[in-house]
Amino acid sequence: MMEEILVCENLTMTFDDGEYIVHALKNVSFSLRKNEVLGIIGESGSGKSTIAKLITGLYQPTGGNIFFDGRSIVRLKRQAQKEVYTKVQMVFQDAVGSFNPRRKIGESVSDTLCRLCGEKKHTAGKEAARLLEDVGLPRDYAEKYPHELSGGECQRAAIARAMSVHPEILICDEATSALDVSAQAKIVELLMHLRRIHNVSILFITHDLPLVSNISDRILIMNEGELVEEGSTEEVITRPKTVYTRRLLDAVC
Repeated sequence: MMEEILVCENLTMTFDDGEYIVHALKNVSFSLRKNEVLGIIGESGSGKSTIAKLITGLYQPTGGNIFFDGRSIVRLKRQAQKEVYTKVQMVFQDAVGSFNPRRKIGESVSDTLCRLCGEKKHTAGKEAARLLEDVGLPRDYAEKYPHELSGGECQRAAIARAMSVHPEILICDEATSALDVSAQAKIVELLMHLRRIHNVSILFITHDLPLVSNISDRILIMNEGELVEEGSTEEVITRPKTVYTRRLLDAVC
């Protein structure tokens, strides 16, 4: 069995605005193995994106713990957070919105290198152009602004920015859902290529069951904040254990 790089134990997340209490996650436990693609499937409101935000430190859990390489990453101090989150990067659904519209693409990528890796501005600029080339974009795209790129091109740039710090985990939260079928296929192909050459573990969060079944080693099924099923892709797709999973499968048949 492959070594576990990320372990989530009994994750609970509750939002309370004083009027309503929402239980976004209810004692969710799972692990991500090294060089694995783990798919998390669920409908809107199932809690799958909350998991991503907890792992990346955007939220702090109400209960439970998260371990990266055997070390708890919950409520870390600022310097420790920087060290960990260099190794855990995220690609969002809204690629264009994830960039500063007033800064060129190359500047956004090089800023990440300077901030998280301590690169000098001059060398970071050259490295940014090379990284864009690595994800299939011409080097001169470093001089373009986000609005000048297509959705698929901007998502490639976002992946280049995430990979610039050599992460061990790449979290893709609905990273292809805003793209057309052709662009989606190219982004998935790129992610699988990066996995092979960089040995990066990928947490692929989506509502698209057919897509995730083609790329994942294992699948988690989320429903209303609970992990209702998990297993190898073949097991979950061909021998579902829960009524909810069977309903998801029937909806795409």
